[in-house]
Amino acid sequence: MTPNNTNASRRFSLLTLLESLGNKLPHPSVLFIIFSLIVVLLSAIFTASGSSVSHPSNGTIISAKSLLSSEGLRWMISSAVSNFMQFAPVGPVIVAVMGIAVAEHSGLLGALLKKLTRNIPARFLSLAIVFTGVISSLGFDAGYVVLIPLAGLIFKAAGRAPLAGIAAAFAGVSGGYSANLLLGPVDAILSGISTEAVHLVDSNAAVLASDNYYFIIVSTFLVSIVGALITDKVIEPRLAKSSIEEENLVSEDHQGDEPAAKISASKLPAENERLALRWAGLFSIAYLLFLAMLVIPENALLRNPDPNGLAALPLLKNFVVFIALYAALAGALYGFISGAYRSASDWIEGMESGVATLASYLVMMFFAAQFVNYFAWSGLGTLAAINGANWLQQAQLSHTSLLLAFILVSALINLMIGSASAKWAILAPVFLPMLYITGVAPEAAQMAYRIGDSSTNIITPLMPYFGVVLAFAQRHQAKTGMGTLISLMLPYSLALLLAWSILLLGWMMLELPLGP
Repeated sequence: MTPNNTNASRRFSLLTLLESLGNKLPHPSVLFIIFSLIVVLLSAIFTASGSSVSHPSNGTIISAKSLLSSEGLRWMISSAVSNFMQFAPVGPVIVAVMGIAVAEHSGLLGALLKKLTRNIPARFLSLAIVFTGVISSLGFDAGYVVLIPLAGLIFKAAGRAPLAGIAAAFAGVSGGYSANLLLGPVDAILSGISTEAVHLVDSNAAVLASDNYYFIIVSTFLVSIVGALITDKVIEPRLAKSSIEEENLVSEDHQGDEPAAKISASKLPAENERLALRWAGLFSIAYLLFLAMLVIPENALLRNPDPNGLAALPLLKNFVVFIALYAALAGALYGFISGAYRSASDWIEGMESGVATLASYLVMMFFAAQFVNYFAWSGLGTLAAINGANWLQQAQLSHTSLLLAFILVSALINLMIGSASAKWAILAPVFLPMLYITGVAPEAAQMAYRIGDSSTNIITPLMPYFGVVLAFAQRHQAKTGMGTLISLMLPYSLALLLAWSILLLGWMMLELPLGP
């Protein structure tokens, strides 16, 4: 065995061990119940010990709150339903699945995927998926609930492992969250927090939304290339060939019970399919023009009323709804023109079949929502974040070492607090003034934070959409557990953390501007 093969074998063995250990954990729903109980106990312990920290921006004392107190018990009981109903991944996923299910049920999705896999060269498929994932962050939740499941189907249609497609899309959507070709809402949110923080030492300094723009453009291509290489060289070789055949989609579990519309959709005459696709294409153009008219004219219905804000912000915030509406209308149009649909009940059946696949996902999300909200209400995540920031502040490292350490601390803290803006609101008042005084530009510190935050999004179950991705993976391989998903995403996380950090340090050494 050559040295390269030996190294690859050891690497795969390590990841396989991680997957095996992770999958020996209980069912994800049971795991979230256990996590919730641990948070409840820890909240009581930390409250009894008087654990507290001073918030770096306003000096407010933040103390742990016990979930075993009368206040905590009342909150857990009264908030159980609202925790679930208001949990970010629940509503958008249901809405998106209802629309996309019509496109799949009518045969439109299958026809498009066949054309797509024929037109994209095999060697560029992973690159295209990761790149699309990075760009999709402009649409808020759209990448998670639309692109990730589609990527699995695209890889399957190309004869490749669906889990590899899901992993590639997840790496782009979440791991590449701080990269893009266009400025988005996250740039405005983070720069606003950064400006407030740097005002603590310089009232004339400011961080603009565009101050990281040059760097995030280059980062888009870095993330896409790194993600594609990891997919092709590390992830897919690990996935056994049998995984392609080990499909557990609901439609396959109930082949004898498939609706007539779906069965007929796979046996349509080629001419019907071409005609229906042509009409679906014309509808797509009309739909894009419709969306443009909602935001481009000065008095457009969905144009942002704030002249200094992103014009399309209201549309982007609700992009999942527009995608679901498009998928449902395009799917129904395709179905009726192709002959797959003959009555209105056919496309309703398509919606119902999609929602039916979400049963196990919704159960898991109920317990995940409780865990995430328990962690936030008890204050344990905030305590951990501020203590970590204070430790790094006292380490007295060199500029380069401090920047690298800040990336690592941001990455670690991201494992405990999911919200990028909430973490930055805690960390910025500590680090930006300190780094600014020593000569480090606030936009550089902000970018270092974004690198650490994005790189570990894909390996933390605390990230709200982690459960969503797990559920999509289980549709293709029922035995997929948290261990499988974490072991799939860990190579992406480590590679992005390393490559992105090197890019930032090289950028700073060359004294290149991070933005206009």
